[in-house]
Amino acid sequence: MPNPSIIRPYHPCDQPELLVLFDLNIPQYFSADEREDLIDYLNHHIERYFVLELDGKIAGAGGINFSKDKTVGKISWDLFHPEYQGKGLGSQLTQYRIELLKQLDHVQTISVRTSQVAYVFYQKMGFELLEVVPDYWAKGFDLYRMKLPTNQTTR
Repeated sequence: MPNPSIIRPYHPCDQPELLVLFDLNIPQYFSADEREDLIDYLNHHIERYFVLELDGKIAGAGGINFSKDKTVGKISWDLFHPEYQGKGLGSQLTQYRIELLKQLDHVQTISVRTSQVAYVFYQKMGFELLEVVPDYWAKGFDLYRMKLPTNQTTR
């Protein structure tokens, strides 16, 4: 029986392994052009970022960022090793972050910006589609802006 998954805070020494995960998700989930954006995010824009370990290996990662006024909690930079996709771990990490955001009194809205290849995942998690912007992330990767309905956000 496999060990249970562990969600822990990101540490900068995790970056090389996360870049490997990112590269394994090109071209299905990310454009190679986004790699530098991930590096910049990991080095300069993390507010809260988590890794999910399974059997001592990083299976995936995802973060939380906030609007300037802190009223919007943003699910950010989700990525998983292809071997671990479709096994409920992404849902586990997303639910972990949603519950964390619900505990913060200043957060009124939970949002995510994703692409056409992942928006159905967030839709299943209860997020509603607000806007689609073609070729936003890179050519062929559209922006799907989504938010969790207020009745699911409130404590």
